[in-house]
Amino acid sequence: MAAKKDSVAYTIIVALVLCVVCSVVVSAAAVVLKPVQTVNKLVERKSNILAAAGITVAKGENINEVFEQKVTSKVVDLQTGKFTDAVNPATYDQRTASKDPDMSIQLSADEDIASIKSIAKYATVYTVNDDSGKMKAIVLPVKGYGLWSTLYGFVALQGDLNTVLGMGFYEQAETPGLGGEVDNPAWKALWPGKKIYDQDALSANELPQPKIHLIKGKVDKNAPNAAHEVDGLSGATLTSNGVTHLMQFWFGKNGFGPFLENLRAGEA
Repeated sequence: MAAKKDSVAYTIIVALVLCVVCSVVVSAAAVVLKPVQTVNKLVERKSNILAAAGITVAKGENINEVFEQKVTSKVVDLQTGKFTDAVNPATYDQRTASKDPDMSIQLSADEDIASIKSIAKYATVYTVNDDSGKMKAIVLPVKGYGLWSTLYGFVALQGDLNTVLGMGFYEQAETPGLGGEVDNPAWKALWPGKKIYDQDALSANELPQPKIHLIKGKVDKNAPNAAHEVDGLSGATLTSNGVTHLMQFWFGKNGFGPFLENLRAGEA
């Protein structure tokens, strides 16, 4: 018996049995935990949307309840720049749709300044209304490539549809301490109050080119374009460029630009 236990065949059989048992346990855990992970992911997403909109969730408050009370989810057709009922915002997965040829728009090299290759035809946006029902903020999903990864986040605009209320990335894999500083609260705090577009161009009722961008170093508050400039990330030029490019893409003519123009004109 001892000789059999020391044999190669016995060792292989034991290893195979252990592999099968472990794989069954891991698979079962993945299946059991998937619903919990999905719920947690949705809660985290809502938390990021609320944070971008400047809505604080007090300790003990339920994030889902706060979200339902203060935020309305709507779908925008990026080709028409108008709201649509083509898909249900409660079940629509924009990220998956952007990879589906039937649900996405392929970008040309000239259009693809954010290096994302394609965008979904429809985008879920989130509006926040005041007590009178007037929209006081809108939160838009954005994404673009940095140095190592695609950055996914939200940008919230005030009711004028030009002034940044808040922004943040909920998923990124940039270099910690460098490009990863996009998660630094101190850096995110630089965004509120910044202007996406030139006000004169907006007043002319035209679709302007976004002026918001990151610069090298710190913004001179007395500079002519200070309202459109944000401090770059020290030692992370490519990530900084990526943030600039994704902002200019999503607020330009191929992103949310036409939708925001329609919204300002009351035609969305």
